[in-house]
Amino acid sequence: MKYIVYVLGIFILTLGISFTIQSNLGTSPFDAVVVGLSKNVGLTVGSWEIIIAFILICCNSFLKKQRPEVLGMLTAFITGIGIDMWLFLLHNLLTPDLWYSKVICFGIGLVVIGLGTATYLHTNFAPIPVDRLTFIIKELTRTNIFFSRTFIYLLFLIAAIILNGPVGVGTLLTVCLGGIILNSFMPFTEQILDRIFTHSSTSPNDEINKKHSI
Repeated sequence: MKYIVYVLGIFILTLGISFTIQSNLGTSPFDAVVVGLSKNVGLTVGSWEIIIAFILICCNSFLKKQRPEVLGMLTAFITGIGIDMWLFLLHNLLTPDLWYSKVICFGIGLVVIGLGTATYLHTNFAPIPVDRLTFIIKELTRTNIFFSRTFIYLLFLIAAIILNGPVGVGTLLTVCLGGIILNSFMPFTEQILDRIFTHSSTSPNDEINKKHSI
């Protein structure tokens, strides 16, 4: 069940990312970097997601002074596939033209990103390297997720501007609200998923044995 929730969370996350990309209001700073690289250099957005993930894994390994979390590449690979899949499916279905439809599209994407990230992170299985970096900075600075997430967003914002990525008002909103939304979803998903994991860990055989013991 844990691995099902893990994959589900990533696909929810990538759906949210695709919504923000399709809104044309600007993506998160990290996504602005990979989209900018895709447009200016080539390859798909998902491919750059995987390449940047590899670089971040090396960076995380250096900061933590431990072996690289190679398993994080699995998450990056699934994330890359998810982004390319959702962009392909939404390319013709979701093309907001009016300003308010773009705002709605972006808003939905931002909330879905927070939900998907909080969901898959709670499985504690191979987090996306940029999310692992969030927790590393949180530990090193002894602050909270909001601070560490915002700090990372600002770094990628600078990189996105240099790479001429899709930076817009949505990017700034992500910097300001992304950490808050994720921080808000964490207790919510923790409560629900703990119940699911506890229920799934209790097998029918356990229930039968309990009845027999009574």
